[in-house]
Amino acid sequence: MTTKSARSERVPAERLPVARVCVDVPLPHLDRPFDYLVAAADDASAQPGVRVKVRFAGQLVGGYLLERAETSPHGGKLAYLDKVVSPEQILDPEVARLARAVADRYAGNLCDVLRLAVPPRHARVESQAARPDDQPARPDGQPARPDDQAPRPDDQTAEPALAEGSAQPGAPPAPLEPPAPVDTAGWARYSAGAAFLRALEEGRNARAVWGALPGEEWATRIAEAAAATVRGGRGVVIVVADARDLDRVDRALGAVLGPGRHVALNAALGPAERYRRFLAASRHRVPVVAGTRAAMWAPTAKLGLVVIWDDGDDLHAEPRSPYPHAREVLLTRASLAGCAALVAGFTRTGEAQLLLETGWAREITADRDTLRAAAPAIAPTGDDPQLARDPGAATARLPSLAWQTARQALQAGAPVLVQVPRRGYLPSVACAECRTPARCPHCSGPLSLAGARDVPVCRWCGRAAAAYGCPVCSGRRLRASVTGARRTAEELGRAFPDTTVRTSGRDEILDTVPAEPALIVATPGAEPVAANGYGAVLLLDTWALLTRSDLRAAEETMRRWLNAAALARPAGAGGRVVVVADGSLVTVQALIRWDPGWFAARELAERRELGFPPASRMASITGKPAAVAELLAAARLPEGAEVLGPVPADNDEERMLLRTRRSQAADLARALHEAAAVRTAKKAALPVRVEVDPATLF
Repeated sequence: MTTKSARSERVPAERLPVARVCVDVPLPHLDRPFDYLVAAADDASAQPGVRVKVRFAGQLVGGYLLERAETSPHGGKLAYLDKVVSPEQILDPEVARLARAVADRYAGNLCDVLRLAVPPRHARVESQAARPDDQPARPDGQPARPDDQAPRPDDQTAEPALAEGSAQPGAPPAPLEPPAPVDTAGWARYSAGAAFLRALEEGRNARAVWGALPGEEWATRIAEAAAATVRGGRGVVIVVADARDLDRVDRALGAVLGPGRHVALNAALGPAERYRRFLAASRHRVPVVAGTRAAMWAPTAKLGLVVIWDDGDDLHAEPRSPYPHAREVLLTRASLAGCAALVAGFTRTGEAQLLLETGWAREITADRDTLRAAAPAIAPTGDDPQLARDPGAATARLPSLAWQTARQALQAGAPVLVQVPRRGYLPSVACAECRTPARCPHCSGPLSLAGARDVPVCRWCGRAAAAYGCPVCSGRRLRASVTGARRTAEELGRAFPDTTVRTSGRDEILDTVPAEPALIVATPGAEPVAANGYGAVLLLDTWALLTRSDLRAAEETMRRWLNAAALARPAGAGGRVVVVADGSLVTVQALIRWDPGWFAARELAERRELGFPPASRMASITGKPAAVAELLAAARLPEGAEVLGPVPADNDEERMLLRTRRSQAADLARALHEAAAVRTAKKAALPVRVEVDPATLF
């Protein structure tokens, strides 16, 4: 690389400072910092964490300045930084260390992780100036002292945070008083709950797995934990699965913390507003950051607590390389920062159970008496007493018990929630004569019906099959194989003709419903909250969840059931839950007793016996057969690593699974990254997708 003498200002190169830069070149064999000289004109602005432009392999590429050094081990000539894009130190040092650890854990590249961690720059928002007296606040709410943080070149252009109830752009935030003392009454219902809050306020790194009671105001409890941490002078990062949960947490934080102490990050805000709020966190204007998956990277001053709600939700899994999971990122962050962690939800995953069994975290649960007082009455339809009263309960989609429970709740003036696993009208149909699944004559995709008077349409290619004929028996009539939410709402409308029926799903998601008689048909994850709780919750088509070919089918079923059942009123107030399933099933038994801990321990024991995650560490390699074989040949796998497969994948690709002990996780990730580096160094043409701890194995 050549130097730029015009920018050196006649200072000898050996006396110029060196900048170590992560260049935005996603090639594994280039996954390391590169050294550049800093010209005297850029010396003040070229600080760790800023965006820069550099010449790399003859091209101008972006990157982040990771650190400054006096000398470089590089023996040749060094090029100069081409440009400091902005003096804004957007990459926090703590987040940079986290990004490197996550890249190593998932066999990825640092630049790919930083692309997830730092949002795209919005120059107008970044350059908007605030009043000169706009001073950053410490996590405890007091104005920052000069020695609290090093001066930043961008401090004079900082702007106030835009959280609920916070100041508007251009106006300085008022000095914040410390948050009011936290009311521990809500947490006192749980063993070790009040002690957890005390530990947060004292700045200790308490780590817990919290099983929320049914009907719990979980967002308020999380806000109280955040307030206790802020009173201790530290920051908080909260991650939830979707925008509806974020809205609840946002409102709870505003009520508990007061205005101006938090920001909520959501992709739906738009690039300008999202970047504005990110800057409020990056400039340490607010101590608490809440958001969906991307908020796991949010910078805060003196991080004291990380929280994840409902860690089993698949929305927490990042779909972009290197495919990290929010739970694992936050737990890694807690370990690196030495801060507290809270894994919370109505249910419990195998990973959370492993944290308890290894002693990394403590359990926060309520005693059985408190649980019985809060839980609804839960009954299955497939046990012997029910079959004796209703022999058709084993095959009926809406057995008499479910119908009577819904009618009684409606007569009592309460809404009824009906959870249906599938959206649409009839997402799957079959021949009415021989029961052969109806397939598209063009691409063999499954046919579906969007309405009672519509023609069958292929779910893969979108072609209509108006003249469909069964290839087995030539029958032309179709019957439902799977009933969706819209068809369920239509059937319930006929069964309860004087009752309002509403749907909540992908097309329209309801947030809340009033405390009045109504039937709410919702798909999992789209259940609205009812004022005063639902009088009854019906869990239909349970076989569709339990029979999925997925390692986590039972765990995901339990999560969806508990999340819906938690919306019902307590049994003492008339709340009932009816699950249309055999009462002898393990999942149903755990639901009836409301014992997610027992179920998670049982699931983890079975996976440990079979060698499945989280008891072991697995990686997935997907690509063309020749490319997969090339990567495996170059990989120096840990001793004892198992190679499973290949199995067919999409687009004529194949998939191989690698399995090792948990103690060999770092060695496996390193071996895969080095093998990928060998392929990119050789300019291999065929891509290979490497996933460590993939979300799905089958």
